[in-house]
Amino acid sequence: MKSFYLLLCFPFMLFGQTQFDAIQQMFVQKQFVKAQEVMSQYVSSNPNDLKGIELLGDAYGHQKKWDDALIYYKKLIDFEPNNANYQYKYGGVLGMKALEVNKIKALPIIGEAKASFLKAAELDPNHIDVRWALVELYMKLPGIIGGSKSKSLKYANELERISKVDGYLAKGFIYETDNEYELAENHYKKAIEVGGSLTCYDKLTKFYENNNQPKKAIAIIEAAKEKYDNNELNYEIGKVAGEYNVELEKGKQSLMIYIQNCSGEDKSPKAWGHYRLAQIYKHKGDKVKALDHINLAISELPNVKPFKEEKELILNLK
Repeated sequence: MKSFYLLLCFPFMLFGQTQFDAIQQMFVQKQFVKAQEVMSQYVSSNPNDLKGIELLGDAYGHQKKWDDALIYYKKLIDFEPNNANYQYKYGGVLGMKALEVNKIKALPIIGEAKASFLKAAELDPNHIDVRWALVELYMKLPGIIGGSKSKSLKYANELERISKVDGYLAKGFIYETDNEYELAENHYKKAIEVGGSLTCYDKLTKFYENNNQPKKAIAIIEAAKEKYDNNELNYEIGKVAGEYNVELEKGKQSLMIYIQNCSGEDKSPKAWGHYRLAQIYKHKGDKVKALDHINLAISELPNVKPFKEEKELILNLK
């Protein structure tokens, strides 16, 4: 709130980097409507300020208002067609819009998105994000409308030249999508060896989950815990245990630690910890404790559908 009022107190003619930073802070705090209101007023008075136009486009994009975001990103590429980041953002919003329309309408939109991504990649040989976008685009599109594993691998190789960890993760994604599981696993492991970030551990964890190997997933989360003091990892162990009915005691202990230490910095609300504990107690056949925890989850977040569905399953226990 303070940053919002600070912006209102500054005349738009004095709008500088400090105020732009305050807008970025609004994005961090998910105050997208407020950011849109401030930047709409600013851009109205400063129609040629590219930073202002970009932030307004970003504000609309965060709200998934794709058509509005496109208006401002299009202005950016009209002003500076050889700016790789503008081309990337324009292509990205086109891609998101294509997901929300029928297949016939999506085809020309996808073509325009691809053209923007390719131009961005050409303009900036070290642009990581646009190469990731091209890797995913070529793997997700059917071959009849331009999908291509070989082209996806081309950009994965370019990523590997820029950043080995991104290259390995991209190749893991490609091989997993193409059902080449051994190659995918090897590349995710290489990413951990080279980068070792939480993202790297998470990709391999999700790979094991997707391929019904929950014990391996838990082992990778535990390996991440040895390196990172991150409470969310306790939740992840409990989540896998609850979903797959494995390592139940380990999952229970991890969730108790998660709930005890849960704070605003954790992305999963405490209610989800209670939900996972309810699942674990359900698997154990302890109806009373399962009900206690699912009721706690529902009391904190009463409108979450999976919580209500889980309670019905627990009530049906004999």
